Amino acid sequence: MKTYSGRRTRVLAATTATAGLVLVAACTSTGNGGSGSKTAAGGVELVKSGQLTTCTHLPYPPFQSEINGKVQGFDVSLIDLVANNLGVKQQILDTPFENFKTGAFLNSGECDVAAAGMTITAERKKNVDFSDPYFDATQALMVAKNSGITSLADAKAKKVKLGAQAQTTGEDYAKKQGFDPVSFESSDAVLNGLRTGQVKAVVIDYPVVQGWLKDKANAAYKVADNINTGEQYGFTVKKGNTKLLAAINKAVKDAKADGTYKKLYEKWIGPYNPSAASPSPAAS
Repeated sequence: MKTYSGRRTRVLAATTATAGLVLVAACTSTGNGGSGSKTAAGGVELVKSGQLTTCTHLPYPPFQSEINGKVQGFDVSLIDLVANNLGVKQQILDTPFENFKTGAFLNSGECDVAAAGMTITAERKKNVDFSDPYFDATQALMVAKNSGITSLADAKAKKVKLGAQAQTTGEDYAKKQGFDPVSFESSDAVLNGLRTGQVKAVVIDYPVVQGWLKDKANAAYKVADNINTGEQYGFTVKKGNTKLLAAINKAVKDAKADGTYKKLYEKWIGPYNPSAASPSPAAS
């Protein structure tokens, strides 16, 4: 992602991806951010009454993307569970990814939670509070099937031009491996860079590549290397927002216990591997 000189936000409709799940507005709320209480169930304070405002960055399938005019995906579905428990609806804002690292939109009171397939790092913890990890993520090297590239080491030896999404851990990892990656603003731009020959290989989160390869339009590409970097995803809230953080952790924990997490995982990501998909809480 490139650096933005100003704030770019889009308010988007969120749809519930959990079968049978109904979101009910709190009875004390107007649901429009105007009059009414901003306190949801459990004493959770919200930036707008009647809604849980989520910052994300689109597109990033299978975690969040616009499908038929609505934002859907694995992250969206999990935060829908949180909103349901709070008795409100989820409202999504599409914002620059750089703000997730700084917590800008959380600290300014524009969002309650950030959900963007974001890796938990020590640097980011300085600015925001992370939920318990909800997903273990690996990186993947994607190339054309006829590229002759067999691994990340092979790509480096052949001095292949490599692409990555800017401001992400995939880009950071590529740099640490000695690459000077071409930075793209979004995951869609990364894929387009590979398709158009701007780069010969890309490093990006493996679930994203899984989603791409399900599309017949990408049949000419393959995963050349699966790189375990020990990354875990977490949702973030403004520092000190302990009640919302507890609500998020409870919703994800309950979803894992009652089978909802498994259903959502299989719907959006693929075959469910409990040992890989259900990480232990991060060390404090």
